Amino acid sequence: QTLLSLAGHVPCGLICHPGDKHVVYPLGYTVVIQELDSKEQTFLHGHTDNVTCIDVSRNGAYIASGQVTFMGFKADIILWDFQKKELLARLSLHKGKVEAVAFSANSLYLMSLGGQDDESVIVWHVERREFVCRSPASARRAGNATVVVGSSCRDELFITAGNETLRMWELDLTIRKIHPTECPTGKLRRVIMCIRVTDDDNYFFVGTSTGDILKVNANSKMLVNHGPQKKKFSMGVTALLLQKTGGLIVGTGGGTVALCKGSDYKVTKKIEVPGAVTSLTSRGQDCDFLAGTSECRIYRISYSEFKEELIAACHYEAVNDIVFPVGTSDLFATCSKNDIRVWHTPERNELIQIVVPNLTCHAIDITKDGMRIISAWDDGQIRAFLPKTGQLVYVIKHAHSAGVTAIAATSDCNCIVSGGGEGHVKVWEIEKKTQKLKGVLKEHTSTVSCIKIKKDDRECVTTSHDGTCIIWDIVRFVRRQLIVDDTFFKCVCYHPEEYLIITSGTDKKIGYWEVFDGSALRELKGSVSGSINGMDITADGAHFVTGGDDHLVKLWDYNGGAVTHTGVGHSGNIARLKICPGTKYIVSVSADGAILIWKYP
Repeated sequence: QTLLSLAGHVPCGLICHPGDKHVVYPLGYTVVIQELDSKEQTFLHGHTDNVTCIDVSRNGAYIASGQVTFMGFKADIILWDFQKKELLARLSLHKGKVEAVAFSANSLYLMSLGGQDDESVIVWHVERREFVCRSPASARRAGNATVVVGSSCRDELFITAGNETLRMWELDLTIRKIHPTECPTGKLRRVIMCIRVTDDDNYFFVGTSTGDILKVNANSKMLVNHGPQKKKFSMGVTALLLQKTGGLIVGTGGGTVALCKGSDYKVTKKIEVPGAVTSLTSRGQDCDFLAGTSECRIYRISYSEFKEELIAACHYEAVNDIVFPVGTSDLFATCSKNDIRVWHTPERNELIQIVVPNLTCHAIDITKDGMRIISAWDDGQIRAFLPKTGQLVYVIKHAHSAGVTAIAATSDCNCIVSGGGEGHVKVWEIEKKTQKLKGVLKEHTSTVSCIKIKKDDRECVTTSHDGTCIIWDIVRFVRRQLIVDDTFFKCVCYHPEEYLIITSGTDKKIGYWEVFDGSALRELKGSVSGSINGMDITADGAHFVTGGDDHLVKLWDYNGGAVTHTGVGHSGNIARLKICPGTKYIVSVSADGAILIWKYP
């Protein structure tokens, strides 16, 4: 199982392990440990909802991660063993959400902050895995605290900060209490987004949403200086990193990574990256550091040249569809909001990104000759691109009035069948220079969710949210069979011998239907909770896979009607999944932006 994604919106979510060989980051319900050179990944499963914060202890032995949960319930913090990659303890006291976690200097204690429904700071003993003490995180007149960091030398000291609050805490273990000291910022009223403490523990730097940096003396708790005075950083300082030489690296909400020097925080070098910089993490004593952005990209940046190199990228919105070209498993294409991306399966890297800003691509297909990627967009247009370069070849404007929701190409590459949000199914003839409408099939009354075309290009099957599945003659443009069921149909597959179809949808059942007369042959219970959104069948018709809102990938025996294998890994609703040609992999995509590549059992 391999994962292509990173939860880019988690503040300081990308952390380089002290051993310098791995990075740790959250994705959905999972914590991912990835080796930097080989890209090998390990998954830590245990959270029941999205991971909101993460930290790695300084000795590299532990990982702590906190999650969000439903209002009024307790949100877990999980302590993991890095070496054994297993769960050590669940610490559940915060209500609703864990805002931030941090280990103390020698990994003796773990500090955690609750969300706005909880507003408390708790200290845990790591070795004994037990609660030490808790206290309200900020004064009554101040806002919520959102950041917590441990001191660099002393286990008993830590700092919390947030909306107009900045406090230093000291733990007294004999009476099990923590005592706060306010750090006055004078007339500066700031929302604090990140903190870094110097290695000698004398000072700490604070990044604010206003776009300036405050330097505070940790001993006197007084403000030393702040800057830049005139040209502040655009969209706030979201991440900080201290260099050994005394320079300060700043990541901003506007996508700038800058090197600042001196008490006036003068920018000496800077680069721009897409999205907000949410994490900066150094790779030990090395010459480079890593930056993570809200657009789910990870960059490696060298200190000396200050040039960025993209080492990982993924979709940062829900992924809606996935398709393999005919006959090869080495490439696949996925689509999302704003873009279509083509991936190389063995290397697991992005080859090209086709950007169409501010629009959502609902479905894609690759023609049999591999010369075109055809895509269905929510502005009612069909766009075709070259797979090698991503260049736009043609656009069919006003194809559907309520957005194009499903699309498929015939095997002779001369026709496209498209479905829309208004329920029409249209057949288009594609010539070298022109694209003509051949026929319109008006039967469905709601969104067309899936289209599959028979191998001889004379017949197709479409499913819709109106509870019908229709088999069409696409030469004479008439309906052959109508299948009605009490469900929103989401997906359909032809059996390879094409005398049967299998369908599924929101009723959680898998239906086998006769193509000849539309009669029901059998029905399987496909899922315990949630609709089934995607399915695909193997080339020999012996097995098929399904995925849906229960976040599970299930492999079924076609004749036996039983699940043979189950894949656990997604933390969002699975939108679509495909078995690659040659049945080496199964690739599934989900609403949290993740693409998972599974070994076919």
